[in-house]
This record gives sequence, structure tokens and C-alpha cells, in this order.
Amino acid sequence: MKDHARVVVIGGGVVGVSTLYHLAKKGWSDVVLIERKELTSGSTWHAAGLLPLFNMSYSVGQIHKYSVKLYGELEAETGQHVGLRRVSNIRLATTRDRMDEYHQYAGVARTIGVQVDFLSPEEVREIWPLCVTDGLIGAIRHPEDGYVQPADLTQAFAIGARNRGAEIYRHTTVTGLRQKTGGEWVVTTDKGEITCEHVVSATGNFARQTGAMAGLDVPVMPVEHQYIVTEPHPAILERKAEGLPEMGVLRESDGSWYMREENGGLILGPYEVGAPACYVDGPHPESEYELFQDDLDRLEPHIESAMRRVPIFAEAGIKQVYNGAIAYTPDGSPIIGPAWGKRNFWLNEGHSFGITAAGGAGWQLAEWIVEGEPSIDMLGVDPRRFGDYASKAFLKEKNEEAYANVFTVHYPDEERPAARPLRTAPCYGRMKELGAVFGQKFGWERPNWFAPEGVAAVDHWSFRRSKWFEHVGRECENVHENVGLLDMTAFAKARLGGPGVRDFLDHLVANKLPAKDGRIALAHALTTRGGVHSEFTIFREAADSYYLVSAGGLQRLDHDWLRRQLPRDGSVEMENLTTAMGVLVVAGPNSRALLERVAGCDLSNAAFPWLTGKDTTIGLAPARLLRVNFVGELGWEIHHGIEYQNHIFDRLMAAGQDLGIAPFGMRAMDAMRIEKSYRMVGTELSIEYAALESGLDRFVRPEKGDFVGRDALLAWKERGFANAFATLEVRGHNDADPLGNNPIYLDGELVGRATSGAYGFRLGKSLALAMVRPELAVPGHEFAMDVLGTTCTATVVGESPFDPENTRLRA
Repeated sequence: MKDHARVVVIGGGVVGVSTLYHLAKKGWSDVVLIERKELTSGSTWHAAGLLPLFNMSYSVGQIHKYSVKLYGELEAETGQHVGLRRVSNIRLATTRDRMDEYHQYAGVARTIGVQVDFLSPEEVREIWPLCVTDGLIGAIRHPEDGYVQPADLTQAFAIGARNRGAEIYRHTTVTGLRQKTGGEWVVTTDKGEITCEHVVSATGNFARQTGAMAGLDVPVMPVEHQYIVTEPHPAILERKAEGLPEMGVLRESDGSWYMREENGGLILGPYEVGAPACYVDGPHPESEYELFQDDLDRLEPHIESAMRRVPIFAEAGIKQVYNGAIAYTPDGSPIIGPAWGKRNFWLNEGHSFGITAAGGAGWQLAEWIVEGEPSIDMLGVDPRRFGDYASKAFLKEKNEEAYANVFTVHYPDEERPAARPLRTAPCYGRMKELGAVFGQKFGWERPNWFAPEGVAAVDHWSFRRSKWFEHVGRECENVHENVGLLDMTAFAKARLGGPGVRDFLDHLVANKLPAKDGRIALAHALTTRGGVHSEFTIFREAADSYYLVSAGGLQRLDHDWLRRQLPRDGSVEMENLTTAMGVLVVAGPNSRALLERVAGCDLSNAAFPWLTGKDTTIGLAPARLLRVNFVGELGWEIHHGIEYQNHIFDRLMAAGQDLGIAPFGMRAMDAMRIEKSYRMVGTELSIEYAALESGLDRFVRPEKGDFVGRDALLAWKERGFANAFATLEVRGHNDADPLGNNPIYLDGELVGRATSGAYGFRLGKSLALAMVRPELAVPGHEFAMDVLGTTCTATVVGESPFDPENTRLRA
């Protein structure tokens, strides 16, 4: 075993070996993989090998697409048969909500180049003649979908990696990890030590134990998954004898199971409620090829559902039941990318669909390690989307919930209840008494909308206009006409200070920093290629101190990004203030009159203009007012020590009764931000889009001098942009609005995609924010847009269709 390597990959399942293969393919041949037992001996060996392209996530969808394509090419490259069978995949639908989900997904698929076909019940019967179509209203089919043999696939990756110079050490156990002061990692094993630049953890069921060696609490915990393999059945054997094609993978989404042929019989894989998390404290050190005792009673409703849909399943004898561990995260998507707080420590863990994701996950992680950033937007799988709230107890509840919901309808506004409430602002109880219906972001409870008196404070989810639609409309109306109060305590907040802070921030962000104390700038941190990584509101407290605010859901991501780039000479210090500071927002034409009654400062336009801030008091409490908001009305953010929040809340509510004060939630805020064409990281702002493609011309200042991504952005501009930001008015659907990822067509050709959408209550119009070809982003240009299977007309309108001159903001 060598004692030095550029990268050490820990874990010999399909994900780890794919990572090794892709690193070697990128030209890094000095890479090794360490596996404690045999390759595939954790979860890979017992996987069913399915390759579902279906995924509502833009990030995961592209990962799966790459994998399925790659698996068709590996045998020619390596000589190793991988058992790929492109038999297609059919997902059945028995409800309109399910078909809405499929239509929304089809939009995602078309924008990333995945073929998906809609089927009638009659067409389902033609393709799957052993299926009963009673109760079906339709289905979708992926022609390129199918399955693969996981062990053979892993061996193909291993051959490909070794052919490029990579080495694999089996029966070698990692016993310790430490990082030297110079940044190199020392990987200690039972066979000796290896010093390396980078470590990749791809250890599946051992993810938490591997992470603990590096001082990380990795948000991964496996859940038991069972599937049944039957004896051969005459009907299937007869089809084979007649030379008929293998039937595709069948998924009864509303029954929560999948089925496919296997050696003349069938495999049935249910996803049941009640499947327990396993290896809560980690597997046994000698665990290998391990299965758990089966529990068919847990599967009974799904078995009965399968028997009704495919009667021959009831006739086939059970040959074997597999009950093995599958790694999960709280939201069901894997974690792929850099670990927080550690240089050159990478995670490729939590793969509940590891066979499908392995190729794409290895590809993008290798891109990230070698090139410094991935080539696709990985926000949906970034490890830093979870925070330290994701404790072991939290993971047990949430991961079991994620497993049970694999086949449930994934509504755009769904809010799952497990492990909640957890993080709450002090005003949580007061908001609840006012009818708040809460959602969760980064563990925080945030009011999504408010149920008026006489209406149950119960959420309703839909791809169409939900039952909360009219109530959110009234919230928007009240903000527009009176004054609204919003809890934004979940914001990520930090203070950066020190003698080097100005130069550090000036080099980090594309905009000019505030030139005077008390001024505010909206600034974007770009990637080295010129895309957008983060967005910050920057308030200058003093020449050597700045207060930064960013999206609450991106706290760990943004703060890790900042810390990674801090100068090592100690000239800049960073303090996380997220849980120390609360934030309440007042917005609307009466917000000044409200604050004049409770604040200890002059709020006139002359004394307190837009994009400025002041330290003052609200009632008896010290507070900082920032004249910014995300809804496009006159308003202020009130930042305060969190212990003062209820005092401030009560003073505002008492003082605003005759001014029409009422709370509003995140759904109203989102509707109003779209009316203002306000972009968000992860939708309109992405590493895949140049900052100028996203229309950030006002916030990108190349003339100020060097900053991260500047030269790459200008070179990108010189090459020519493929996209341009546009705001669209959408007409032609009576009860649904664009949700994002809607494909946009011109004369039948795909020319763009919606990134966000909502109904604009102040304008009385359905709106979308989108990226389209630059020559088409012209006001008045018309397109066709798919909204839940209905072709709508989408017309480009001017930037900020509500109050384009910002007269209300600046009032």
C-alpha cells in the first residue's frame, strides 16, 4: 500500500468506486480507494439495480440522466458486462393530483433533456399486458429507464479506474483521520497510513462513523428496505418462450411499490410506512453482506395492492425476501460535495437511489475536486443544506419519514410534519395564535400563511391554486394597502470585522461595498467561472465592521463559503449571529406611520432613505432598522437581540391596530417578490448562469477592480451568453400558475425554462421568472409554456411589472 496519494476515497460501494473512476478519468491517476471488506459488501450487493430517471429535483435529475447514459457505454470501455436492461419504466396514476405531479415532472425532464411519454390506460395494457388497468387515469413512461446489475456495474467502474492508474485496497479498514496544519490529510488504516490532499467519504451505512473521525456529524442514517423475489411464473415464462420483450419496470405510485421481472418471476419492492431506521449507532465493525430479518406483515397493504394490479403476483411463490439497509437523508436526496468547516474533505453519502445516482454523483464530485466547482447546479444535493440541528434523534424521525414518502405525491408546497417544531423564534406562539400555518426551512418554523378566524389552520397542498390561495391574496392586499408583519428570524446573519475586512469583502463580492457607515448594498459572491454562488445584504457598521444577511436555508452554505476564504493572517474575524438575532419585517404604506409610534429615530425619507440602516429602539428594546425588504413596498427589517423579540412584536401589534396591521407569511412574500422580478439563489441565480445572464448588471461592477469571478465573467460575456433573464405574464390556465421548471417553447422548439412562478395578486396576473435565449428576452415576445399539461401563452413583460419605478419602496 502506498503512503502518499492525491485523493483517498473511503468506501468500495458503487458510489465510491464511481468517484474513483471519475477522478482517474479527469487525469488524476494518483488516487486510491480503501474498502474495509469486499467491493459492494455494504448496500450495493443487495440493491435491486433500478434506474429511475424520475426526480422532481433539477440537480438530481441531471445526475440520474448522466448515470443512465454512462452505464450504456461502460461495457465497451471496460469489457465488463453491467447487465443493463433498458426495458423502460411505467409510473401509473389513479388521481388528478398524481397526473399533475407527472406533468410538473415532465417539465423538469424536458428542460434537462430526458424523454418522458404520457400513456393512456389502454397503452399501459399494451406495454404491460399482465397489468389490470382498472382505476387508472393514465401513466408516464421513460423509454431509457430500466435496471442494471449493481455488482457488475461496480466492477466495471473498478476496471476503468485501475486502467487509468488508480489503486484499490480491499480488506483495509480506516481507523482514523486527521488533518495536518498545512492542510494535508493523514488516513490511518490497519495496514498503515496514507497522506493525501483530499479525502472522499463514500461509506454508505458507515457515513456517520467516518464523519465522526473527521469531527463531522453527517446527516445520514439508513432505513430498512424490503423487496420480495418470487419463483418463476408460467405467464412470464410463456412470454419469454414466445420471444416477447421483457415488460418494463412498473411503478404503482399510489400503492407505493415497484415491480419488475426477474428470472421468469417478479420483484416487488414496497416503500411502507413504519420501516425503521437502522444502524442508528452504526453497523458492527465486521458487518458484511448483512441483511435483517424480514417483516412481511409491514408490507401487507402493498402486497395486496400489487396482487390487485398484477394478479399473477398472487400466484407466484415467494423465493426470497431481502431486507437491507439503504442510506437516507432527511429530504431523501443524497449529499454530494464539500464538508462544512473542513478543507478538502468531501462527502458522497446518503444515496437512497445509489445505483441510479452513482455515475452522476462520481462525475460531479470529481469535477468539483479537480476543477474547483461542479458543472451543474448542485444546490439540491449540497451537504451544507442541513445544519447542526440534524441530530441523530432528528435523523431517525426524518429519515423514516423520507422513506415512507418516496411514492407520495410531491406537492410544491408540501411541508412534512416529522421532527417539528424544532427551531422556533420567540414569536412562534404569538404567530400561531394569529392563525399561522407553518413551514420549515433549515429547521426553523416560519409562517407560510395565516388562516383567518373561522378557517382551520390546516395546510392544503396542490399543484394548482390551493385552498390557502384566497387567504394569501388577502395578505398581499393588506401589505399593499396597510401594513404587514413578517417573521424572518431564520435569516442567516453574521458580523465580519477586522483591519482586513474591507479588502476581503471587496474581493469576494461583485458589487461595490457601502462607502459610508449606515449604508446598505446588495452584493453577490460569484464562482470562479462567473456564476452566482451567494447573495448578501451588506450593512456597513463601521470602517472595519460589516453585518451580512443571507437566505436562512443557505446559512451553512454561505457561512462556510465565507470562512473558507477568510485570510489566514487573522486580519478578518467572523461571528455567526443567526441564533442571537431575530428579524421582523414591517412592509406596506402604513409602515412608516407604525414605526414612528414606537421607534426612537427620525423615519422621514430625508433622514432615513432607502438602502440605509440605523441603530435605534423599538419600545424599550434596542434594535437595528434596515430600509430594505423583499416585497416591493415601503418597509423596514427590524434586526434585534432575539431576547427582545416578543417585546418588539407586542409593541408593533398594539401600535398598528388602527393602521390595519396584520401578519403575512412566506407564500405572500414569494408572490410579491415575483411581481418585482426579484431573483433568488437556487432559482434565477445559479452557478450554471453567468451573473449577467441573470440580469444582475446593476450589482456587478467590473470597473471597481479585481474580484472573484470577474475575469471569467467578462470572458463568458465575450464568448456570448446562452440565456437571459425575463419576466413573463402567463395566460391560458384557470386554476394553476407556473411553479418553476416549466418548459418554454417557440414554434415547438425548447428555448427556455421558467425558474419561478406565482400569481401576482397586486397585478391580478399569473407570472413567471424565466431564462430564455437572449435574442428572445424582449418585451412583447410571446412563447408557449407548459403548465400542468396545458399549453399557455407566456409574454415577456418589463422588469418589475409591479411598480417598475420603485416609487412605493422609496416613498
